[in-house]
Amino acid sequence: MAFDSFRDFVNQLEKAGELKRISQPVATELEITEIANREMKLPDGGKALLFEQPTINGVVSPFPVAINTLGSHKRMAMSMGAESVEQVANELGALMKAKPPTSFKEAIKLLSLALDLRHAKPKTVKSGACKEVIHRYDAPAPAQSWPPAPDWQKGTSPNPPTLANLPILKCWPLDGGRFITLPCVVTKDPDTGERNLGMYRIQVYDDHTTGMHWQLQKVGARHGRRYYETGTRMPVAIFVGGDPMYPFAATAPLPDGLDEFLLAGYLRKKSVELVKCETNDLEVPANADFVIEGYVDPTEPLREEGPFGDHTGYYTLPEPYPVFHVTAITHRKDAVYPATIVGIPPMEDFYIGGASVKLFLPIFKMNFPEIVDIALPAEGVFHNLVFVSIKKTYPMQAYKIMHGLWGMGQMMFTKYLVIVDAEVNVHNTSEVLFHLTANTDPQRDSIFTKGPSDVLDHATSEIAMGSKMGFDATKKLPGEGFKRAWPPLIKMDEAVQRKMDSLFGNGR
Repeated sequence: MAFDSFRDFVNQLEKAGELKRISQPVATELEITEIANREMKLPDGGKALLFEQPTINGVVSPFPVAINTLGSHKRMAMSMGAESVEQVANELGALMKAKPPTSFKEAIKLLSLALDLRHAKPKTVKSGACKEVIHRYDAPAPAQSWPPAPDWQKGTSPNPPTLANLPILKCWPLDGGRFITLPCVVTKDPDTGERNLGMYRIQVYDDHTTGMHWQLQKVGARHGRRYYETGTRMPVAIFVGGDPMYPFAATAPLPDGLDEFLLAGYLRKKSVELVKCETNDLEVPANADFVIEGYVDPTEPLREEGPFGDHTGYYTLPEPYPVFHVTAITHRKDAVYPATIVGIPPMEDFYIGGASVKLFLPIFKMNFPEIVDIALPAEGVFHNLVFVSIKKTYPMQAYKIMHGLWGMGQMMFTKYLVIVDAEVNVHNTSEVLFHLTANTDPQRDSIFTKGPSDVLDHATSEIAMGSKMGFDATKKLPGEGFKRAWPPLIKMDEAVQRKMDSLFGNGR
């Protein structure tokens, strides 16, 4: 189902018993993180939280903060208007099976067609709720200290709200500042006009400038390089809130050139209505809660961004990145500020990443029919560790899968790939580790290779490049150098099992 605003989604969570309201003032500096981290570590991700009085250096913000809204399997399914993410994945898989592709390029074309079958193509409208309040900055605003003037809280300040007034979190003690944790960043390829929706860390430097942490391999960074080559100012739009499918689509591993708003429209079963920004020609969802418009100037020097506690569970060290200049901020009158936190897993991003894998599993299977299932265990902090089960029919098939997956999009960041047989439940880490240790000879059944690495990975010798390791934990075939008979796995006779169940029940 489509949600008209993030508040609409929050209300649905509350009706389903999936939301806790916190009415007392809680600081956006560290305190919200501490409460959210405790909640996220509860079984099944705990509940979503709505902080009704978030404070910015002691000043209460007029905008409540919602966090952990996608932090469970149930809430991820609710965000898609479905009983389960698997249900949505099966629907998408059925659409794409109508005409099996013969190449990866054809698979991507078919994916675009499958999404469009739901009439999910975005459409442009003249205006929307995201423009209920408009603040333009035709000239750079004077720097404003934190917190804003007390009279701003009462709505009487002569200065319009800026980044300094939004309940942006400072998450961890050693963080370099506050940053927008669920930003949807819109950019366009200056050559083709193709739009991209990505999610990059937005560190707030002051009330009108931020960092733009688009990592080296991201599409936004590729767009930025073209503007840097030509020396022309790059328009950028950042929006927060609206339908929860927007941040999900921004993080989804879509191929370059496939519009994320098409995926969002498909998942929400309604086309995304887009409205033109006030100060540039980019388009953003009309029902977003906040829109921050601006530009990156290729002629100015990069600025140090960070450090920040990240999904790796460690702080990522400072690095130079482009500066984003704010030219306008628009928002809904009743806006809710969505946020998340990252750190030692499991956290909300575990459920978001897991949903992406389930949704795109049919795409992987179209290219690799032998794949049965894929899992990203929480301990692997997204893509560091990936388990894959396959129907193995010929020697060295596990290595074919390793090399194929390392060549697909964000799977290039995977440090450790473990391939197991079809009957192994990859969502049971204990079961996978049992087969890994039981079925492998370390030298024979492992492979090292090199490739791009996540720029946030602190363990690599060089930034953005490193090594990968694959493990073949499948049963070995004679053609793989195994010269003995492979022993059967211990399993009780089924007739005995049934008899004991009848006598003592399944619990004995």
